[in-house]
Amino acid sequence: MALPDWSPIRALPRTPLKQLFDGQDRVAALSADVASIHFDWSKTHLTADAVAAFAALAESMGLAAKRDALFAGEAVNVTEGRAAEHSAERGEGAPESVARARGFHARMRALIDAIEAEALGPVRHVLHIGIGGSALGPDLLVDALGRDADRYDVAIVSNVDGSALEEALDRFDPQATLIAIASKTFTTTETMLNAESALSWMAQGGVADPYGRVVALTAAPEKAVEWGVDETRVLPFAESVGGRYSLWSSIGFPAALALGWEAFEELLEGAAEMDRHFRLTPLEKNAPALAAFADLYYSQALGCETRATFAYDERLRLLPSYLQQLEMESNGKRVTAEGQPVTWPTAPITWGGVGTDAQHAVFQLLHQGTRLVPVEFVGVIEPGDGLAEAHHRQLLLNMFAQGAALMAGRGHDDEARAYPGDRPSSTLLLDALEPRTLGALLAFYEQRTFVNAVLLGINPFDQFGVELGKEMAKAAEQGGDFDASTADLIRRAFG
Repeated sequence: MALPDWSPIRALPRTPLKQLFDGQDRVAALSADVASIHFDWSKTHLTADAVAAFAALAESMGLAAKRDALFAGEAVNVTEGRAAEHSAERGEGAPESVARARGFHARMRALIDAIEAEALGPVRHVLHIGIGGSALGPDLLVDALGRDADRYDVAIVSNVDGSALEEALDRFDPQATLIAIASKTFTTTETMLNAESALSWMAQGGVADPYGRVVALTAAPEKAVEWGVDETRVLPFAESVGGRYSLWSSIGFPAALALGWEAFEELLEGAAEMDRHFRLTPLEKNAPALAAFADLYYSQALGCETRATFAYDERLRLLPSYLQQLEMESNGKRVTAEGQPVTWPTAPITWGGVGTDAQHAVFQLLHQGTRLVPVEFVGVIEPGDGLAEAHHRQLLLNMFAQGAALMAGRGHDDEARAYPGDRPSSTLLLDALEPRTLGALLAFYEQRTFVNAVLLGINPFDQFGVELGKEMAKAAEQGGDFDASTADLIRRAFG
């Protein structure tokens, strides 16, 4: 396998952003419109030469062939020897995989129809228990799109801290609660402990058959049946769908239930539209590719160790947390896809927050700190509230102004009041926050992560780095032998 040659990228001149705008239509050259989302990279240091250099790198790293292999259902997850078929869940993939996904979706819809018809008794509350990708995606969907939905009261619990589960249980009626247990393997320690506690709560609340109010969302249906879930309430998904890419599968069950099946289908179609754009659009206008080029310019040429995303819409407040797992679990690797040590930076640290709150917390560092941090702004043109127009106008104007200020800077005789400027940002502007546009947005981030991985020469679809801590936690439970510090902490906590 070829290794990335970063020398052409690192040799690119860093022309100040303000100078790049002189006499050039950068907005037209470095923007794209896909699925009712406007993407603008004009306030990054990308140039035509930079895009050409990255396109050459993409060719040398076999991006086109790897993209075709991804959508064909080939074993692109080379360390585990399997495909990564999340795109098949939205209709873009190998025909047999798309057909299987549609069959699983039909099964999910049939169960939702039964729940709505009260075949499982009256349901007003849905308790979704999962962790990682089994919780972050559904949580984002429900929080972003379900604020006005009155179909069901949904709580998504991931933390094994009992306080998190109690907070949800305290507001639910056990007689009207449905429990969804989301675990790819149906063995995840934190998830199964929370599930057992939730079943005990239902039994204590007088539910005669708590297991009869459980739905399992898993790639290991036999494990769910063995645990006690009736086969008719097991919603499978393919083993080739990774956890952090799984919201399109039955893991999205709480969103499909809370928002309605039509909304879930629109979510899938929006994602499919982005998939088609990624597959068919030349790299110089390809949104996931251009975003990855900007990411890699700052990490490889300028040594930036972090990248920040700020959602200027309260409904997208969970987006930074969702991206943290997607990007850092996918591309936080230290070896190539062939297992050789990496000698170049891989994934930057993803962080962020919500505007305008973040402006009064972390933007001091972004404007005047000593670390260069590429910033991504995400906003929505159509407001999500019914208050005076001034609220949304001020929100968006603040977002636009922050990008302009980061680039322009401002001099001052007092250096404490000076802004150096020339700090990059990109902007994603959605026409409206609807299932279709949110689906396209999340698929954009997935494919951007894939492009980054291909050009870095790594495998984005395994996650062995999360296993060691889990194994040591189990060893601690069994009284394993630890270093003096860890042993002392265990003694202090448990005696």
